[in-house]
Amino acid sequence: MDILFNADDFGLTKSVTDGIVEAHLNGVVSSTTLMMNAKATEYAVTMAQQTPSLHVGIHLVLTWGKPLRNDLPGLTNHNGEFKYSKHFLKETITDLHAVKAEWQTQIEAFLKTGLPLHHIDSHHHIHGWEPLKPIILELAHMYQVPVRYTPSLHTASDILLTAQLYTNFYGDGVDLDIFEKIRQIHTPSIEVMTHPGYVDQDLVAASSYQHMRENELEALCHLKCPDWATII
Repeated sequence: MDILFNADDFGLTKSVTDGIVEAHLNGVVSSTTLMMNAKATEYAVTMAQQTPSLHVGIHLVLTWGKPLRNDLPGLTNHNGEFKYSKHFLKETITDLHAVKAEWQTQIEAFLKTGLPLHHIDSHHHIHGWEPLKPIILELAHMYQVPVRYTPSLHTASDILLTAQLYTNFYGDGVDLDIFEKIRQIHTPSIEVMTHPGYVDQDLVAASSYQHMRENELEALCHLKCPDWATII
């Protein structure tokens, strides 16, 4: 079985970025996804340039912080921040053209860094929101890059990064039995979503998921790949 350990939130803060690099250099993480609108985006780009063995994709954002464009009022609240939240399934999408424009701007900003674009995923998995499926399919084909699995995209196997996604390596699900748990899933390839990092005040201000990132980092640096699996 092919297994990809991907670290989300690259660039969220310096502490998270440093943790992700550590989880790659001394652990099983082989790829990460970069937020283009975060506090430490530029720092993360520099770290990626210094760590070419770490594959970097884009973590498309629609539910955190501010958009890169300031001419799309349909996406923002009165503070100029994205109006959508992690509870987007209970919300209503009002401007699909604005979403496409913002996400394309985020991708173009990524490409300007000179980093090879490994794949696409999104903060809070919002790219799997059914109304956004046509947009993510178009972007995947436009930029010729694979996309993280979501149930809404299961029929679009030609663009999927892996055949399945494991999301339980999170919170209380973080432990060293991850390979045995994955082994019970009958699939040729799977991505394990992870969130390693160190905690500092910037992270406390930016995310509710804090000290568990350090637990993830410790676990990811202690895992050993079994003979039946291949880390991709």
